[in-house]
This record gives sequence, structure tokens and C-alpha cells, in this order.
Amino acid sequence: MSLETLNERVKTDLSYLAYGGPDWVRPLSHPAGHVYDVVIVGGGQSGLGAAFGLLRERISNILLIDENSEGLEGPWETYARMVTLRTPKHLTSVDLGIPSLTFRSWWEAQNGAESWEAVDKIPRGDWMDYLRWYRRVLDLPVVNEVRLELIEPGEDGIHRLHISGAGAPKEHLLARKVVLATGIQGGGEWHVPPMVADHLPKAMYAHTSEDMDYTFLRGKRIAILGGGASAFDNANYLLSGGAAEAHVFVRREQLPNVNPIRQMEVSGMIERYHTLSDPEKYAVISHFFKFNQPPTNDTFARAAAWPGFQLHLGSPWLKVEAIGDKAVVTTPKGEFSFDFLVVSTGLLSDPGLRPELRQVESHIARWSDRYEAPSGEANALLDAHPYLSPGFALQPRTEEGRKFVHGLFVFNYSALASCGLSASAISGMKNAVPKLVAGVADQLFTDDREEILSAFYAYHEVEFTGVWPLKTLD
Repeated sequence: MSLETLNERVKTDLSYLAYGGPDWVRPLSHPAGHVYDVVIVGGGQSGLGAAFGLLRERISNILLIDENSEGLEGPWETYARMVTLRTPKHLTSVDLGIPSLTFRSWWEAQNGAESWEAVDKIPRGDWMDYLRWYRRVLDLPVVNEVRLELIEPGEDGIHRLHISGAGAPKEHLLARKVVLATGIQGGGEWHVPPMVADHLPKAMYAHTSEDMDYTFLRGKRIAILGGGASAFDNANYLLSGGAAEAHVFVRREQLPNVNPIRQMEVSGMIERYHTLSDPEKYAVISHFFKFNQPPTNDTFARAAAWPGFQLHLGSPWLKVEAIGDKAVVTTPKGEFSFDFLVVSTGLLSDPGLRPELRQVESHIARWSDRYEAPSGEANALLDAHPYLSPGFALQPRTEEGRKFVHGLFVFNYSALASCGLSASAISGMKNAVPKLVAGVADQLFTDDREEILSAFYAYHEVEFTGVWPLKTLD
């Protein structure tokens, strides 16, 4: 099968499902311009999957915006530095149950069916190419190089989105519903410990989330802080790019070796997480946070195979300082000098950290507003997460704040506490996207229920035109 043949198969499969039927959402007019039923912020895998899901529900008055250039959405061609995905290859995601839209179908169309068996894990670049194809074959309405600057809530239920960028068609967009499909960092910000940020010039360190050209580090000695998978991805990336040494520092005495995501994938935890009580959700995610996602065996082996790789266990950083042109790191096991530091310390999830939410964040309920953990079990990182509905809708702190957050949906990493593995992992997408789409569609329907019910009761279009009794011949 060729890719052209697969494209036709996708169209045929969707036609069998009556994809592309007439919209049911009533159009709204506004003196300030066109009103979209849904604007999705983010054109990566989460945003693309959400758009396809909405189109299947006959909600087509939508727009996706992404701040990156076309083909560079998400992390895959920017700051992601793993060689392959960590997700098992057999798990499906944004295809939403359409076999011809799966990665496997795309792969086999180009490489043959027998080649699939030879794939261990999906190469990162091929995953990005698959997403580019997915966008094209579904003709999804994405506008690139558009950045969301501010969500201004409207008293009339219509949000004004202030935007900028080379691709921005105007200074603002109007939307009834806004989906923040803004990836792993979109629910807060990447975390750089103050001991680094406050004591080193920015030219001497970078977070692993930064899209940087590391060629200037050839022949240099680099330290990496963190024991998760991305630390080893970056070690391999730097050493393969010519760095002389890459030292990975881990505070634990041994590397994490358990990945709770693998258990969640086979236990029903991903699919049925929404049925858990708040105390159960809190306990589950607190437990999840105890485990950094460990490197895959092949990732660790690639990094450790380099002569310049060194691993320092039981070595938290106690102090960091700039001495001349070197970054000097102090640990319980001694003092080390480096040319550059790479920080792999994850992120913080809190709506208050997002500049686009500055007009509404004070009205957004956090977990700390809705659930008080037993003494000794509180987790400040979890408490700052937004408290969401099962359909990913923001919830108000008070009834007075409802009008400010109504219509705003969070489909990024910060949904983890409320909705489990969803936009936070490829393995969660298959189940999360339909829940998000249902949440958006239900809200649109509920908002318009008076008009919809009124139209239903007033409906009197004649369908049956037969006459009774029938005339018969004598």
C-alpha cells in the first residue's frame, strides 16, 4: 500500500461514519467579528486530536492556533532529544479508533506490513512526520505562528483571545469555548531551582525544555541535574554532538526503576480514572509523583556507552556558583567544575503561572480549594493543579467566578490530577480526547438548551404525506 492509497482509505472510512455532517451548534453573531464555537490553543498532538474529535461531533466552526512554524508544533523537533518514544508501539492515540489513521497504518503504507514487526519503539522523527500527515489528511484548520497573549472573559459568554505573531489574522479572536491544548509546559512553567537561577548567568545553564543549538558545547564538560528519562536523553544528545563529558547528578542513591505508567496502561486506571473519588485521585497522583519516569533501558545504555558519561548517585546539588568562566557545583560527595549546566528538574503546574490566564486565574479552583489531604499527606505540587470537571473544564473557586471560567478547558499536563493520564501521555490520548470533546459539546448544548428545546417543540415539518382511509376501487 502507498501513502496515496492510505489517504483514500482514510476518506472512505470517514465517509462510512458520515463524517462531516451538518453542524448542530447555532451560529452566533457579534459586533466585534466572527465567533468561533471552539478555539484550540496548540497544534500539537493534543490539539489535533481534539479538533478531529470535535469535527466528528459535527462541531466544525473551530480554529487551532499554534505559536510555532508549521511542522514544528510540540516538542518533537525542538527540545525533545530522545531517540525513540517511550510509549509502547502498539498503543493507539489520536486515531480515535479509526484503523486507517493509526501510526501503524501510516508506517506500513510506506515501509510494508512486515516492517512493523521490526520496530521496537517508534522513532521520534517518524512520530512527528505522522502528526504532520494526520493534520494534512484530515485537513484540520490550523493557523501557525499565532501566539495567545491573553484570555479576556466576556460577560456575554464569549471570550476575547488577544493574539500576536506573524500568522495572526487580527489582534483578537472571539470564541465561546477555549481549549488549552498547550502541552507539557502549558499548565505552568518549567522549574529551574533558585540555587541555579539566582547564582549563575543565563549563559551558563539551560533547562532541558529549551530549544537550543548545543554545538557550542563541543569539547566541553557538562553537568546534568536530574535522574529522570530526559536527563539521559540529553546526556546522549550532548555526547553524540561532541561534548567531552556529561555528568548526570541524581539525589537518590539508586536510579528509579519503576514506571507506574506501564501498570496504568494495562489495569484500567487510564480509562476509568474518572470514577475514583477525590481522596483516591489525590493518593494516586501523590504516589505517581514519587517516581520520576525512569529512562528506558536502551536510552540509558546509549548514554552510558559514551566514554565521557559519568553518573553521580546520592549527589544532590547543595550549592552552585560561578567562579570565573566555570560553574562550580557542590554535592555531599565533593566539588565539581563545569563549562555548562543542564537542568532536568521538571515543571510546576499552576494556572497562576500562565500569563494568558492572568485575568481569570484568581477565579480558578485549585485542588487545595476542593480537597484537604489528611495531615502529613498534603502535596504542595498537587495542590496547585487546577481542579477540573471530568470533561476537562475549569471550575470556579466561588459561584461569582463561574462566568469568568465558563467555557475554558484545560487539555495539558496540569489536567493530570483531575483527569489522570490524558494530555500528559500519548497512552492517555485515546480515552481522554473523547472525554474532552464530550465536555465541550455538552457545554455548548447546555448553553443553548432553551433555544434548542424551543425549536424542538415548535418543529412541525410534515414528513408523512399518506392519506387515510385509502381510496379503493369499487
